[in-house]
Parts: sequence; C-alpha cells; structure tokens
Amino acid sequence: MRSRAVHTALTLVVLTLATGVPAAAAEDIAAKNVTINVNLATRTSLKVSSRVLRFDVTEPGSIATAAIEFSAGARMPAGSDIVLTVEPERGLDGPGGAADVETDLRFAGEGQGLLAGSVAPGQSTVVGRWQGSGLRAGRLVFTLRANASGVYSLPLRVVLSMP
Repeated sequence: MRSRAVHTALTLVVLTLATGVPAAAAEDIAAKNVTINVNLATRTSLKVSSRVLRFDVTEPGSIATAAIEFSAGARMPAGSDIVLTVEPERGLDGPGGAADVETDLRFAGEGQGLLAGSVAPGQSTVVGRWQGSGLRAGRLVFTLRANASGVYSLPLRVVLSMP
C-alpha cells in the first residue's frame, strides 16, 4: 500500500517536470467545510435474567428477596431520556394468595441510574433513568414480607423506553 502511494507521488512529480506546469503553491490550495447530517433510527435492546420474581419465605413474617439482572442498550438522539420500568402482570401467586402478603413490594437498584422505591399492583413503576445512548447493566433487588411461609411468585413486565 505504501509503495503505491510513493509511486503515485513520483509519477506526479515527473509529469509536472516534463510538462513544465509549476507545482501548486500553498495559497492555491482550496479548503471547504462540509456539513454531514446523519439520522440514526432510535433503537433499544433489553435482556433480563428473569421475568418472574420468586420469593422463598422461610418463616412467617420474614422478609424474602428476589433479584433480576439486566442489560439495557439504547441508540437515540443526544439528550434523550431512557426509562426502565416494571409492572406486575397479575397478582402474587403463593400459599394463601395475596391475602397472606403485605401489599408493599419494595425494590432497590444496584447500578448507575437505578432507583429505589415500591411497586404498586397493576401500575408501571420507573426503576431506572438515564440520558443518551449507551449500554447499561445493573441489578434490581425486590423485597417482600409474607405472613405465611412458602414460595411466592410474581410475573413482571420489564420495559425499556424513550418517553
């Protein structure tokens, strides 16, 4: 590749000398600014370790935890917000049903841009918020207190969006 560039430069010098045309001076070189506009389509991707929270309550009245890990990617215009939300798809399944469980389901995020708070039944809850394109990863830890021991499960809808 380098020999081709050297060969081309030598050919130009020889042609210039043979034809008697003077070489271009520095002030003869033109400069022009070029503006390029690129429109990238908005795109998101989300990978979640599980879409079902599983709480194993070993003793009545104790707190059980369940966690999900995620990887969220987004490509969008600069300055755009990216939001990660969770929403219970239905009620809690388990021994005795939801009557044995406190209605307060809490979460805490581990990672940049993740939040902490509580999840309300049937409502979408913002659990993470970022700005701009990029790849984010983290972990959401959910806690539940139950009055009866047993295994409880809660299916979640997890959504990555640009509001």
